[in-house]
Amino acid sequence: MTRRAAVLGHPVAHSLSPVLHTAAYDALGLEGWEYTAIDTTVADLPALVRSLDLGWAGLSVTMPLKHAVMELVDHVDPLAVAVGAVNTVLVGPAQCGVTLTGTNTDVYGLVAALREGLAARGRGAGAGAATAVVLGGGATAASTLAALGELGCTTPRVLVRSLGRTAGLQEAAARMGVAPRFEVLDASASLGALRDADVVVSTMPAYAADPVAAALAAHGGAPAGVLLDVVYDPRPTALSSAWSGAGGTVVGGERMLLHQAVEQVRLMTGRTAPVAAMDDTLGRALAAPASAR
Repeated sequence: MTRRAAVLGHPVAHSLSPVLHTAAYDALGLEGWEYTAIDTTVADLPALVRSLDLGWAGLSVTMPLKHAVMELVDHVDPLAVAVGAVNTVLVGPAQCGVTLTGTNTDVYGLVAALREGLAARGRGAGAGAATAVVLGGGATAASTLAALGELGCTTPRVLVRSLGRTAGLQEAAARMGVAPRFEVLDASASLGALRDADVVVSTMPAYAADPVAAALAAHGGAPAGVLLDVVYDPRPTALSSAWSGAGGTVVGGERMLLHQAVEQVRLMTGRTAPVAAMDDTLGRALAAPASAR
């Protein structure tokens, strides 16, 4: 029987999730499994979720659907409830039809990616972060607060363009038991905090952090810690280039993408994900021209 899975989002054509999941299915020898990308708006989402049957293994959910999908599933696991965002829907059997469970693998992906960066910085694979700065205040920022909590930082600074739009993130922080300090992002005035932190995570959309990159390039100063920019298209981002140019350690957004997909594969298939095969395929996809992906 064919087993289907897909990534939903709008836009979603750029997503490398199909590359990762298909590589996993091939390496695991899962015949009849297929994974696609489906461009889906918030308005389209309820009908698509209602159409799911036992031919589906699950869904990966990206922006702008991570909040909306929570209202459409039967169960939401505690981590996703705390974060306030679901990026994975699992389809299981029920007495009449299917049962849908929402979960969050973004936190897993962020922790794994940040540990790679900390290890590259000479901190050791199991090292934590005493100080951290988060750029942006959306759904990925909430997952980032949870990830930083796992790494030992419960009082990060969160820099946003508008404090008036942080209510949801503040509520998520309270549910998670973390106490971030919210500040308005000022590209130049915020540089000291960015350079001194053990970890900086940019959750801002593509190009939104470019003013920070320009300020860093203009004013110099070697960053002390690790930058994870969750954007992987375009790659590298201006912020990543400026950070590495100043002597800092950069973790690309594709590392978070890889590791959250690894956990999704485990949850959807019940098998240990073939990390090396997925990583190798991801590397080749990123090396290829964008038109060939």
